[in-house]
Amino acid sequence: MHDDFTGKNTRIKGSSILGAEERVALQYDHERRLEALARVGAAAGECGIETDSDRDLIVLEEDEVSLLEAAGPEWAAFGGAIRELRALLPIKRLEDFGFLADAENPLEEPNARLRRIGGGVEAWAYAAESDHSVYKFYLPREGQRIGSVFGFRPGEETLLQADARLGDYASLLQKLFLIEALGGMPTEVIAVTPEGILVAKQSLGEPLPQGDDMSQRLPEGLIEIPSRLLRANRDHPRLFLIKDHAWLVADLHARNFVRCSDGELRVIDLVAARWPDAETARNPLIAQWLEAVRRDPSASLLGKPADDEL
Repeated sequence: MHDDFTGKNTRIKGSSILGAEERVALQYDHERRLEALARVGAAAGECGIETDSDRDLIVLEEDEVSLLEAAGPEWAAFGGAIRELRALLPIKRLEDFGFLADAENPLEEPNARLRRIGGGVEAWAYAAESDHSVYKFYLPREGQRIGSVFGFRPGEETLLQADARLGDYASLLQKLFLIEALGGMPTEVIAVTPEGILVAKQSLGEPLPQGDDMSQRLPEGLIEIPSRLLRANRDHPRLFLIKDHAWLVADLHARNFVRCSDGELRVIDLVAARWPDAETARNPLIAQWLEAVRRDPSASLLGKPADDEL
C-alpha cells in the first residue's frame, strides 16, 4: 500500500489498527531513523562541520557533499549517512501535500486534499479526504527548534523540577518512538520539507471530551513518580522504562488520547525526555528509587521493611 502524498510504502490507512507484527516493524523504523540522524551528526563532526541545531542535518539533500566524497573516507561516510537518512525520511514539498506553493502561509490556505481537524503549538493536524488518515505537520519555532522536550533543574519543593521547553528534531523523533512503544496510535514519520516541517501520519481516532480524567486510564508500563522526587509542568508525569533507558513521559491529558476503531484508548501525543543521569547520580534518594523500580515497578520510595522491623 502506498501513501497518497509521498508515493512511499505505508502501513496506515484511515482508522485501521495495525497488527502486532506491523507494530514491531513500525517501531523498528522509528529506531532506524533515530540511529540514521545520529550517524549524520557524527559523520558531520568527523568532517569538521559544526551546526547550530540538528535542523541543519535533517534537511540535508543527498547531493550536498557528493563532490567531496572522493576527498577522503570521512566525507564518503558523511555522504553515505545522508543517503541513509533520506531513504528513511525523504524531503517533500508542501505542494506534494496539496498546499499552495505561492501562498504566504500555505498551511492556512484551503486544501482540496487535506481538511484541517486540529492543531496546537507544536503541530497542525489534517485528515486526508481520500481515506481520512491523519497528517501532522510539526512546525519549526524560533527558526531552529521544533516540538517540546523536558528540561530538568533542582526543585524548590521537590528534588527535581521538569519544565517543558522547545525541543529539537531528535527529541521529536524520540517522542514519536515512545508513542509507539507505549502502544499508542500507530504513527509513521513520512517526510520533512525543505523548510524543516516534519510530517507524521497517524491512524484516525475519535477525540475524547476535553477535561476527561485520565489518571486511571494511562497506558500500561508507566510508573508513578513520588511527588517528593519530581514535579513537572505537564499532566500526569510518569516514568517509562524501555531498553535499559528511563524516560519522563507527561502531558497525558484527554486531548492527547483518542478512542480507536477497536474501542481502545490510545495516546496520540505527549511530552518526554530521557531521565537525567547526572541529577540521579547527585541524589541518592532518586538513584535508590530508580534502581528499585527497575527491579519491581510497584516498589515504593520507602522500600520494603526488613522482617525484623515488622
